[in-house]
Amino acid sequence: MTSSPKAVGLLAAIVTVVIWTSFIVVARASAAHNLMPLDIAFLRILGASCVLLPWGLWLKKSSPHPFQGSLAGLSPLPFRTTVLAGLFGSMLYATLAYSGFFFAPAAHASVLMPGSLPLWTSLLALFLLKEKPTRSRFVGLMCIVVGDLLVGGASLLKAFEGGDVWRGDVLFMSAAFCWSVYTVLMRRWALDAVRATIAITAFSCVTFVPVYALCAFTGLLPSHLGTAPVSEMLFQAMYQGIGSVVISGITFNVMIRHYGPVRSTMMTALVPGLSAMGAVWLLNEPMQANLLAGLLLVTCGILFGVRKG
Repeated sequence: MTSSPKAVGLLAAIVTVVIWTSFIVVARASAAHNLMPLDIAFLRILGASCVLLPWGLWLKKSSPHPFQGSLAGLSPLPFRTTVLAGLFGSMLYATLAYSGFFFAPAAHASVLMPGSLPLWTSLLALFLLKEKPTRSRFVGLMCIVVGDLLVGGASLLKAFEGGDVWRGDVLFMSAAFCWSVYTVLMRRWALDAVRATIAITAFSCVTFVPVYALCAFTGLLPSHLGTAPVSEMLFQAMYQGIGSVVISGITFNVMIRHYGPVRSTMMTALVPGLSAMGAVWLLNEPMQANLLAGLLLVTCGILFGVRKG
């Protein structure tokens, strides 16, 4: 059976929203257990590598054309493309995002991570792709900016009282920026979804994984890989690696190919509300007035920006 491009794009959007929503709740819940943030990033890359690296080698072997990849055949993309996409779409994004959950609640991530994506992506698309935002999209972006300020600005003011939540907010927005760079590069280079996901995982596997393993083993960086339960590490490798990287990585890239980078990031309008409600119901996080106002503004801004007019 063959599916229309519209049906494929819609299915990719649904899968992406479901995984992104659960990712925020699971990542915040993981911060209360045994593993450190870089431990989770390490397991995420290992879990994804178990699936994607054999896949990449199979693509190399089965390709009838001369192989144009890099990293000794692990990446199906050229070296420069692999490095830039892998740096922003895998290594920096993972380390910044997981570190943020150790300082700020999941409800903040619900607003600042998906909420910042359309803002950063629109700015990058303007300079790199020469895509000017429409009037409705500009209004949506202004709503997102105000919503982000209501959440991040409030925690930043509390920093003078000795709070650390603002650190997590900055990390969340930095992670969103890195993912936006990857999103625009995907569109600019018209990368295949599967090959791009394999490439960024291969880059992190040959750079971050051995360096962090050495630092954790020698005690240069704090790590709980040697003391955490095996079941917890297996869960993180399966969920963060196969779920968040392999499945949602490919579906998000399909969204970019079908809808473009700006509309793709704005189609995640359900993520802030669903993940914030999940944080309240499952993690017993409070829903403060400024957080609720920011959540509503960001959601409205994303919905408004999806409009074509």
